[in-house]
Amino acid sequence: MERIGVLELDGMEFRAYHGCLEREKVAGNDFVVDFRGELDMEAAAESDRLEDAVNYALIYEVVAEEMAKPSDLLENVAGRIVKALESRFPEFVSFSVRVSKKRPPVNGIVQWSRITLYHR
Repeated sequence: MERIGVLELDGMEFRAYHGCLEREKVAGNDFVVDFRGELDMEAAAESDRLEDAVNYALIYEVVAEEMAKPSDLLENVAGRIVKALESRFPEFVSFSVRVSKKRPPVNGIVQWSRITLYHR
């Protein structure tokens, strides 16, 4: 029997240098990345063994590696994270990555700008 479950890493925080404006590239900004993935969890649910589960610390490492590479666009950041996760974790049936930038530079008050990309 297949037991599809959801693995989430919510609220991964990073200081990064993504943005089109020079001040964003120099001063940086605060970002939050959320991951939500679906996969068969039957083996881990039955065995209680770490080797039968996805190591979410490795997911974090992949996200952190990509967040450390500056990009002009959040779409590019999210796209690189999705591509890296696709190749490292083929066991996911589907997953999403949401990248949020705190207080984006606009002419007004905005708490977050966000991009969400899906892999299916």
